[in-house]
Amino acid sequence: MNIIVKPKAQQWYEREMGISKGRGVRFFGQVYGCSPIHESFSLALEVNEPSRPYAVTILNDIPYFIESGDEWFFDGYDFIVDYDDRLDEPKYIYEKRAM
Repeated sequence: MNIIVKPKAQQWYEREMGISKGRGVRFFGQVYGCSPIHESFSLALEVNEPSRPYAVTILNDIPYFIESGDEWFFDGYDFIVDYDDRLDEPKYIYEKRAM
């Protein structure tokens, strides 16, 4: 599984979430809501440090990661974090991995 964070999304996280070196963005699934890949579960995120990363991408010394135990939400997909200029916020793309 790959986590791809586009430059404009990275800039938004740094500006809006107060992340810093070593302390980045954890992505995970939560009960309630919906996502393009799971009914009744939505994407959640928090500022945190990786402890047991399943997947991680580091940009500007800042980790963007999914912890072990959360991989079920992203199973079979690459996770792409892009940026929506119109809404001025990140947008999330789940790209099915070729098997």
